[in-house]
Amino acid sequence: MIGARRVASAISKLALTGPVAVRAMGLVGDEQADLSVHGGLSKAIYAYPGEHYGFWRTVRAQAGVSLWDDPLAPGSLGENLTLEGLLESATWIGDVLRFPGCALAVSEPRLPCFKFNAAMGFGQASRLMGQSGWCGFYLAVREAGAIEAGQPFSLEPGPREVRVDSLFRARVPGVAAATR
Repeated sequence: MIGARRVASAISKLALTGPVAVRAMGLVGDEQADLSVHGGLSKAIYAYPGEHYGFWRTVRAQAGVSLWDDPLAPGSLGENLTLEGLLESATWIGDVLRFPGCALAVSEPRLPCFKFNAAMGFGQASRLMGQSGWCGFYLAVREAGAIEAGQPFSLEPGPREVRVDSLFRARVPGVAAATR
């Protein structure tokens, strides 16, 4: 529910144990409520860096919607793949993440929407995602198969023309480009 109106959303995700099948349209058993902006071949999977979770725990506590030590479970930001060791500033469109049972190609950054505000529990969450640039990224399935929590992955460099964070800043109105 967003304010007083009901809105279809599949932003809430739960961590799974064991292998999950990866198909061209995403993870088996996962869903997207609004296929006009989520899902499809180029947005089959949404990955989010686990390194950003501390930030979101802090701002949720500052907003008064959680306690300082409340955990934020993997999937809380709407991602169906929480990664460690790969940030937007080091990820390029076209990079391939090779897991033991599948291969996923970085296709574009995730753009925040009003449903993200509801998921985080406060009205400025989308704006903070825009300002921080901590957006995560969508993945297209290069090689179907299976994936499992805790699996290592290797990064195969793509064409190295556009970084995820640069494309995000170009697409989000009012976000200044930062130099790194």
